Amino acid sequence: MVSFTYTAADEERNRGVRRMKALATALLAFVAVVYALATWAENSGAGAWAGYVAAAAEAGMVGALADWFAVTALFRHPLGLPIPHTAIIPTKKDQLGASLGSFVGENFLSADVVRGRLRALGVAGRLGTWLAEPAHADRVTEEAATALRGALTVLRDADVQAVVGEAITRRAEAAEIAPGVGKTLERMVADGAHNRAVDLVCVRAHDWLVTHGDSVMDAVQGGAPGWTPRFVDRKVGERVYKELLRFVTEMRDMPAHPARGAIDRFLTDYAADLQSDTETRARVERLKSDLLARPEVQDVIASAWGSVRALIIAAAEDDQSQLRLRARASLISLGKRLATDPRLQAKVDGWLESAVTYVVTTYRTEITSLITDTVAGWDATQTSRKIEANIGRDLQFIRINGTVVGALAGLAIYTISHAVGG
Repeated sequence: MVSFTYTAADEERNRGVRRMKALATALLAFVAVVYALATWAENSGAGAWAGYVAAAAEAGMVGALADWFAVTALFRHPLGLPIPHTAIIPTKKDQLGASLGSFVGENFLSADVVRGRLRALGVAGRLGTWLAEPAHADRVTEEAATALRGALTVLRDADVQAVVGEAITRRAEAAEIAPGVGKTLERMVADGAHNRAVDLVCVRAHDWLVTHGDSVMDAVQGGAPGWTPRFVDRKVGERVYKELLRFVTEMRDMPAHPARGAIDRFLTDYAADLQSDTETRARVERLKSDLLARPEVQDVIASAWGSVRALIIAAAEDDQSQLRLRARASLISLGKRLATDPRLQAKVDGWLESAVTYVVTTYRTEITSLITDTVAGWDATQTSRKIEANIGRDLQFIRINGTVVGALAGLAIYTISHAVGG
């Protein structure tokens, strides 16, 4: 169990709660004394007013006691008695944590709420306005340059060249890459990772056909023999276009379309050839060897890293270098475009909304479990004390209000009863 650390602020709040408890209890005692005196006065023949006062005081006591019970039942058993449905916070702490987690997940981490909030913020426009300021662009450029210098300083030229040389030259020569590529392709096909690329091609092909339907039909008609009637050519062109559009639409909308299956079989067969077909594997190995044997590749491995690293570090350190000046100009230009171009704003906001929504919806359970697990780890007694210290003072006003409202209600009921009965 996790215990809370009580701070000086918590102790001050506790003192405020105790003062309000004393005030509410004193008010209860006051109406009790008033009730006793008014009842004695009524029995002694003091007059009708005593009955009104006694009724008001009696109802005030009832209201005060009822609200005392309700407030106390939140944090502990009233009078130490194990009455059902009391000490709610200590006994229902874990359920409250789970309910709070579910509430946050459903009402704050839903896709619609996240998208709506991000859309209302207009992040792209605000970011563009901020970046468009030269001082802000300078700040971003400086921070990026510092991070780049730090990253490149950690890397030593000899180490990088050795790693790159070994990885690309020695290991590539020693290891056959075709089976690995084939296994990777096989796993991608098995997991359906390639379907996104197929989906994209189908969607773009469908959109292109919808937009350029006339061009397709003209192309078909243009390839028809000269002796066929024009209306026949037109009918054939329309028919070919409709069938082509239907085929692409079905392929786009049907995950089990035969054409998709044909693509899967082709990729599966090629992946198998990469792993087992001698000729295919030999072609891949020859291509790999040709690339590694080229002088340009060896020169890049041997010397390019050191030159590029020194050039980048020098450019990052010089605030007047072309790298930083271009980076700064690009940031300002991007900021101005983001600030003024609604289409770009919509695109960037859409990317941001999709990314954040994906993270939130995918990991919503993990996020809300932070609330649930944290509350579950709290000590029940300490939790109750902490909550009472923070809201107990306001809850004591409920007792005071219950006393006052009860007294007024009792007086009103007594008055109406006598008026009707009289």
